[in-house]
Amino acid sequence: MNEKLRKFIVENYLFGQNIEFSDEDSLQDKGILDSTGVLELVAFLEDTWSLKVEDGELLPENLDSINRLARFVEGKLRDRAGASGSAHPVPAAG
Repeated sequence: MNEKLRKFIVENYLFGQNIEFSDEDSLQDKGILDSTGVLELVAFLEDTWSLKVEDGELLPENLDSINRLARFVEGKLRDRAGASGSAHPVPAAG
């Protein structure tokens, strides 16, 4: 997952430039990601992993490094899997 995230960031924000940054580096502090970029990143996350990022989740704790992004996506996928695994259909009244 980290490699897929890094590839998207390098191709879409660094335009292939060889700027060194670690998976823990702040994408905003490094000047890689701005507020417009966050919206593009969210669209990528939603399209790639078929998830929904809520407005309240648009936080640096979730989106400001590759590792934070990976943890956020993994948590969303885990939550979705848990929700679908625990949901039981309600029989129709009749």
